[in-house]
Amino acid sequence: MTKPRLLWINILVFLTTFSIAVIAVPYHALTHGFDSFEIIAALICFCFCGMSITAGYHRLWSHKTYQAHPVLKFIFAIGGAFALQNSILHWSSDHRVHHKHVDNNDVDPYSAKRGFWYSHIGWMLRDYHADTYSNYDNVRDLQKDKIVMWQHKNYLLLSIITNLGIPIALGLLNGDLLSAVLLIGVFRLVMSHHTTFFINSLAHIWGKQTYTEKNTARDNGILAFFTFGEGYHNFHHIFENDYRNGIRWWHFDPTKWLIKSCSYLNLTHKLRKTPEDKIAKAKARMQLVNSQKRVHVKENAEELMAKLQHEYEVLIEQMNLYYETKKQLIAAKSCQISEEVERMQLKQRYSEIKENLNQHMKNWNSLRSQYA
Repeated sequence: MTKPRLLWINILVFLTTFSIAVIAVPYHALTHGFDSFEIIAALICFCFCGMSITAGYHRLWSHKTYQAHPVLKFIFAIGGAFALQNSILHWSSDHRVHHKHVDNNDVDPYSAKRGFWYSHIGWMLRDYHADTYSNYDNVRDLQKDKIVMWQHKNYLLLSIITNLGIPIALGLLNGDLLSAVLLIGVFRLVMSHHTTFFINSLAHIWGKQTYTEKNTARDNGILAFFTFGEGYHNFHHIFENDYRNGIRWWHFDPTKWLIKSCSYLNLTHKLRKTPEDKIAKAKARMQLVNSQKRVHVKENAEELMAKLQHEYEVLIEQMNLYYETKKQLIAAKSCQISEEVERMQLKQRYSEIKENLNQHMKNWNSLRSQYA
């Protein structure tokens, strides 16, 4: 079978920038050094590029998890060109195909089942999808966005201006052009590339399947630290329309914090969140699946399986009751029920159900731990 043709422009860009980043940048650091201005500027530019991809390309345009003010969209469009990861339109089209056909080696543009190298960077080195490269049927909604189409039509020019103009301008401002080009230009670009690429590769290999086993996506807090919160990838693949990836307060997800903070400035609105009960049930189902795998090899597997299944069903019943009561309580507060007695009874019932659910959760976790 003939391999697809090599994409020499991509190969030269990746090879040249990577070689400079791992050879010339360390050599320059040892022989000349980088000052605090260059280091801080490189870090700011890295964050600008990264957040433009995660908050802009990914959560805003690919998944429509929130809506944004044109000013913020323009900033993300510039940052995306600076990140040099293709236009918003093309990136989003690829990503939507990835989600729709995840792990399908014939369709998924960067299927993790084709191996780490392919999903990380190999898929961009050969023309694997020549027949669909310019097919934007799945992003017709984005074709109505003036900023998206402006960036798409002027992507090459914007990429050159940002990737050459910004480092050169900062270098002239600081009086050291070479250092700025090496650190802010090349090293920042390579870091932007590979931290993003890790989501396509490592985030489908390394970590936990917390909510679903139906695809290779994993949750990984370490990756989240380097990818502005994108490491909680198992959650994202089952709840892709949620503006958050890390849903707990302790989860490192600066993209989520940025989107939420911008809502207070009226720069973002209509932030979409997955209902709590769906998240809790998905997690419980996955716990059942993992526990069943562990007890499957034991002598009394059938008895243990039945016990797990029963406890799981009781837990789900309690969850349904708890979340339904919680909805009623929220509705009661919003409607300002006049009868104080009725409201107090609902609060009491909610507290009792919550206590019962917590006890069933303890029972469930205790049962699972016995079979670990």
